[in-house]
Amino acid sequence: MNDLRKGYGATTATTGARAIDEGLRQYMLGVYNYMALGVAGTGLVSLFVASQQSLVYAIGGTPLKWVVFAALLGLGWFAPRVMFNGSKAMAHGMYWLYAGLWGLLIAPMLFSFNQAGAAQDIYRAFFITAGLFAGVSLYGYTTKRDLSGMDGFFVMASIGLLIAIVVNVFIGSTLFSLLTSCAVVLVFSGITAWETQTIKSMYVDGGAANDRAAIFGAFALYGSFVTLFIHILNILGIMRD
Repeated sequence: MNDLRKGYGATTATTGARAIDEGLRQYMLGVYNYMALGVAGTGLVSLFVASQQSLVYAIGGTPLKWVVFAALLGLGWFAPRVMFNGSKAMAHGMYWLYAGLWGLLIAPMLFSFNQAGAAQDIYRAFFITAGLFAGVSLYGYTTKRDLSGMDGFFVMASIGLLIAIVVNVFIGSTLFSLLTSCAVVLVFSGITAWETQTIKSMYVDGGAANDRAAIFGAFALYGSFVTLFIHILNILGIMRD
């Protein structure tokens, strides 16, 4: 009888583990699907705006770019709170607004590359970003190392890099821009791995909690992907010049 109970307990545990694994895979697939759709949406917005010279100048050549930039920073702070405390519709609204604003901000950069006859750099940067992102995100998903202790470093590094980027807008140093972009790529590669592990650890077996966590996870990973893309594209542009 004891052997039978042990066998039943082992079977139940195995079945439960399989159910959790399948649920986790579906949850992470939802995260990556949301993220991919956000990237696609940003691409469509960017390409449309970049095809309209008047819109490019209105955004890139006026203080409006600072309004968009400030809106992105505000959403980056405010949106996660809405995603976990507001309605599902509000969570989606915040995410898609964030993706659209990034599209507006990126469009002048894409326009300048097209004007310089370097559209191939855009595609090259995208594929490099996709490969790098996939690699570091897979590491974050599979590693047994606890990356949670890195959060303080990543926050401080991100703030420092943001300040450096804003300062260089006024300085206009090409070398400083190259060094800053290289640092951003290194830091955000680490952040992507850390975010992936954190998102994985947020998995809860059951509906609403998972869906909200998936939207938040997509929001976090999307921001890292776009940041990597922008700075890899900047590196390629500087190297070409």
